[in-house]
Amino acid sequence: MASSSTSKLLFCILASTFLVTSAQNCSNYTFPANRTFTTCKVLPFLEANLHWNYNSSSTKVSIAFRAKQDSKGWVAWAINPTRQGMVGSQALVAFHNSTDSMIAYTTQITSYSPSMQRANLSFQVSNISAEYLNNEMIIFATIGPLGSGTTVNHVWQGGLSVSNDIPQMHPFSSQHLQSFGQIDFQTV
Repeated sequence: MASSSTSKLLFCILASTFLVTSAQNCSNYTFPANRTFTTCKVLPFLEANLHWNYNSSSTKVSIAFRAKQDSKGWVAWAINPTRQGMVGSQALVAFHNSTDSMIAYTTQITSYSPSMQRANLSFQVSNISAEYLNNEMIIFATIGPLGSGTTVNHVWQGGLSVSNDIPQMHPFSSQHLQSFGQIDFQTV
């Protein structure tokens, strides 16, 4: 009986430690160059986090998407203006290019085998940049004005390789296939 109580107590301590660590990864994260974000969310898959500042008067949102990634890989965060899921999403993608500089650009995901070439999106994106720090890739950008409200379908992803400055197909693990949802930028 005592070992059962001890096991339960140990489980509760470990679960609490995990939850506190997860929250700290998001809200207590310190960005380079004194960048700050008022709101953040730990995303449920791919060790990713989304940070943002929403400006209600301009309906623009400044975001920082960060995810664990090897330096040879790539990350992407996207809004799908028409439905949940990857196809139809409009993405911000980042990786180390052939000169080993971090780059970020926009692309449209029009199929399950996208080109990942640079493309304009249906919404404005400005101040896009990327950094690689502590085994994480971070995409910074300002999006908007948001024409269809503050709740959006979003998708995030990461892949293992880049060839000729083009991100290659991501793995098809359950983590990768479940990396989508909805987010409300007015949520605090």
